[in-house]
Amino acid sequence: MLDIKLIRENPDKVKAGLQAKGVDCDREIDRILELDALRRDAIYATENLKAEQNRVSKKIPELKKAGGDTSAIFAEMNKLKEEIKENEARLREIEEEYRSLMLSLPNLPDEGLKPGGKENNEPIRYFGEVRKFDFEPKNHVDLCTELGLIDYTRGAKLSGSGFWVYRGLGARLEWALLNYFIDTHLADGYELVLLPHILGYEAGLTAGQFPKFEEDVFWLQTDESSQRRFLLPTAETALVSLHRDEILSEAELPRKYISYTPCFRREAGSYRAEERGMVRGHQFNKVEMVQYTKPEDSDAAFEELVGKAEALVKGLGFHFRTVKLAAGDCSASMARTYDIEIYIPSMNGYKEVSSVSNARDYQARRGNIRFKRAETGKTEFVHTLNGSGLATSRILPAIVEQNQKADGSIVVPEVLRKYMDGIEIIGI
Repeated sequence: MLDIKLIRENPDKVKAGLQAKGVDCDREIDRILELDALRRDAIYATENLKAEQNRVSKKIPELKKAGGDTSAIFAEMNKLKEEIKENEARLREIEEEYRSLMLSLPNLPDEGLKPGGKENNEPIRYFGEVRKFDFEPKNHVDLCTELGLIDYTRGAKLSGSGFWVYRGLGARLEWALLNYFIDTHLADGYELVLLPHILGYEAGLTAGQFPKFEEDVFWLQTDESSQRRFLLPTAETALVSLHRDEILSEAELPRKYISYTPCFRREAGSYRAEERGMVRGHQFNKVEMVQYTKPEDSDAAFEELVGKAEALVKGLGFHFRTVKLAAGDCSASMARTYDIEIYIPSMNGYKEVSSVSNARDYQARRGNIRFKRAETGKTEFVHTLNGSGLATSRILPAIVEQNQKADGSIVVPEVLRKYMDGIEIIGI
């Protein structure tokens, strides 16, 4: 959620920032300013009426003691009571529309980001070289099928398109990746958190996915009296709600969390022709990093998260690039995002395996997550950041394709071998 003070003091800056994201919210911002003024006027009027009600009520005991007529004063009290009731009803209507519009606004992009969408994304560094094959390489779908690593047919039989089954050494390779990620993060001082995979509506609201992107998740069917619940689309959605409605001490920051979860995405099923196999699906595994920081520390935390995601990919020995996203390609909740994109030979291009983002105080405002300054005792909103560390559904295809040999076997990355009983080659 954006700071209403910023909208009041510099609405044109807010409008320009959202325009850079490709979002026209001019009318919404104008209406928010109208509602903000109406809201403050209604609060002021109601407080005055209540003060008058208290002043008048104090006269009643005196009149009764003096034997005076209290009918007029009770009539005045009833009139004040009705006016207060009407004002409070009107205030609820104003606040409901105000909150709805505030929740609908995306986060402002950081200064220095290019405006526009994907076409303005900027690769800022590359690591390694594209592998040159001296034989005709196969794609990961064929390799995984021939080696018995992935069972696409039975995955579709069980759950439909966009699902698959890891089998044998494929399952062990997937599990090795997850262990490699978790062990690395634990060594870096992150706390491992195992989360519920079913979340309540407030978690999606805090993360900024709701109300706008409610159709992107899988909802559970419940009776009307039950809390609305959905399948977790990413561990970030849960991790940024861990401290919802809490005030942390300054000494508790930064908080650094990691979590392994499966991720469930409805929108993931919209495939392009080349996105076969595991490149895009409705369910995939991911280890997520999340940090809560003081505002002045969030830039350094962002660079730390980018460096950690890059180090994981470097450890696997892959060629990849880091891309600074344009304002319009950052998600609605994020002020800044870098993608780490790995090269997949059969696609002759790059696919994101980690997205590292800084939400600034946007999610914290939505979730009322604050900390208390030790020196002043004042409370401020924390900054929240997240990064994939990493998603496996594109790492495994890259391993299979980049590490394939002419005989159709696969070289297991060295960092994963200790998790696979020393297996170096996966072959038929």
